[in-house]
Amino acid sequence: MANTFIGENFLLETEQARELYHGYAADLPIIDYHCHLPPAEIASNKRWDNITQVWLYGDHYKWRQMRTAGIAERYCTGNASDREKFDKYAELMPQALRNPLYHWSHMELKNVFGIADRLLSPATAESIWTESLKVIAAPEFSARSLMKKAKVEVVCTTDDPVDSLEHHQAIAADRFSVQVRPTWRPDKCWTVANPAAFNAWTDRLAGTVNADIGNLDGFLAALQKRHDFFHACGCRLSDRGVAFIPAEGCTQAVAGTVFEKARSGKPVSAEEALAFQAFMLHELAVMDADRGWTMQIHYGVLRNNNSRMAAILGPDTGFDSIGDWPTGEGMIRHFDRLDQIGKLPKTILYNINPCDNELIATLAGCFQDGVTPGKIQFGSGWWFLDQLDGMTRQIEALSQLGLLSQFVGMLTDSRSFLSYGRHEYFRRLLCNILGHDMARGRLPNDMDLTGKMVADICYHNARRYFGFFN
Repeated sequence: MANTFIGENFLLETEQARELYHGYAADLPIIDYHCHLPPAEIASNKRWDNITQVWLYGDHYKWRQMRTAGIAERYCTGNASDREKFDKYAELMPQALRNPLYHWSHMELKNVFGIADRLLSPATAESIWTESLKVIAAPEFSARSLMKKAKVEVVCTTDDPVDSLEHHQAIAADRFSVQVRPTWRPDKCWTVANPAAFNAWTDRLAGTVNADIGNLDGFLAALQKRHDFFHACGCRLSDRGVAFIPAEGCTQAVAGTVFEKARSGKPVSAEEALAFQAFMLHELAVMDADRGWTMQIHYGVLRNNNSRMAAILGPDTGFDSIGDWPTGEGMIRHFDRLDQIGKLPKTILYNINPCDNELIATLAGCFQDGVTPGKIQFGSGWWFLDQLDGMTRQIEALSQLGLLSQFVGMLTDSRSFLSYGRHEYFRRLLCNILGHDMARGRLPNDMDLTGKMVADICYHNARRYFGFFN
């Protein structure tokens, strides 16, 4: 039987939803303000030999469910051939009904490879593999062409402060039609609990600024130089990945003592490490505010939970989970300290535990400034929550407790050039929610009124908020 479920009205359950999507959302460009695409692959305009390389390499979402289906590790991260890995993923697909991978995978087959008449399964694996090879072999199938085909205008990658940004500079020199901007991700600068790793990273930082770093003042000065360099290279967002925000602040004197202890290679206690992190989070936020950047905070993940597999495969291989640390007090105190000195930057908050939805939606309202629309954003459903239920719950909490109309919308948070379908997925879901409200009489049956909000959320709000085109 032909695969017709990913049709033009996929997820659009009412007449109003269909009109909203096709009339106001479908054709808008994409501003992907947070992703993990490798800049080197954009600079080199990477090509691939087969669908496995572009679709399955590095994708821990897929590996996680393959393992759950009893598929051996050699077909995920191991030495099986690309064809064997693809066949095993095809074997997973019929078992993945109701998992978001089922939707995403078939949307990617349709949008990228033009395969919309079959469901992926062992029975169709041969024909889909063969057809995909023809698509990949075409001259126009490359990293940059995939971005242009998806109507991407801006991509913000995720970059360590010690990165050279040489690939961003090369892309800019090429005058590529898509803006590819770095994002400042300084997580390693507070890892004093592991002095050996912290010192190795700090030595790299010292090398990038050609200076010795023997005390906290020198450390902050080096970070400021790199922050300035990132800005000159087009960076307008920062990001930090934390378990939680410490509630207590930390003075520069205390932070200096902890820094010197770590630099000397002495053990740093958990309490000292937390205090140093609090200090650095504050100082980095001030840097962002001074430059007019947007600060992103991704928090709440329990990482590398399977220590045996983490030791074999390393991080970001599918062994993380939702965490449950206390959130509200620390985050509020952090923001309040910044607000008191007029240094709270535009901020996007991403929770990974849905229990925090209402907390984040109400916390954001405490620090709106009456000047910048949606200054503090409740970010889109992230990681385990970027699926129908997670995104719906985020939209509902934001709608009831804030202003959905000011939302800056979706992002891919992906390492894959095929993931732009997540923007389409979000847009369809958003239009379906609002279309149902219109059909039920919960919203006025005024297509232009609601359609304008849809277009703003899907594109225009992000364009205004980040100022990429100023």
